[in-house]
Amino acid sequence: MNLTTPIPLSFETERFLIRRYSILDEKVLFHAARESIAEVFEFLPWCHPDYQMNDASEWLNSIQPNWKDGSAYSFGIFSKDGTEFHGGCGVNQIDEHPIANLGYWIKTPSTGKGIATEATIGLARFCTENLGLQRIEIVMSVQNSASKAVAEAAGAQFEGRARNRLLLHGKRHDAFIYSITPQTMNKS
Repeated sequence: MNLTTPIPLSFETERFLIRRYSILDEKVLFHAARESIAEVFEFLPWCHPDYQMNDASEWLNSIQPNWKDGSAYSFGIFSKDGTEFHGGCGVNQIDEHPIANLGYWIKTPSTGKGIATEATIGLARFCTENLGLQRIEIVMSVQNSASKAVAEAAGAQFEGRARNRLLLHGKRHDAFIYSITPQTMNKS
């Protein structure tokens, strides 16, 4: 993706500051991941029982290069004052059409509060306005009812079920495919 204007490092929603991760987020990311393993391990390959501080720092060190080459944009979801970390969201698999995959996760103590939905809506707007995306896909295991509920609450349109679409921890999963386009965002 070849963009001529710099991509903003953050944006706000009604309740949250959503900003590019920093290497300084290592401890909050590590602790949030560790306390959420039981709930998200099945659906997020990176959040595994052996997750260590160096896993957090290695991933955080990949963000700026990915941002620079336009391959992925990853954000932490924080309270408006920036003091409480709730989880993350981002887009990756950005291609020339321009389409991307949108993902989200919320630490266990922050679930059930509409955080992922609000972040997804904000990130979709951010991506259409700043990255010029014409289509954003949300792909999740058919067994991930929480992610399905977020996609639907965010106004994403259900497009179908893809067989064996995901391989998570060596297990094949069928996936639900949802999409957000600028046209569907304007209807909500």
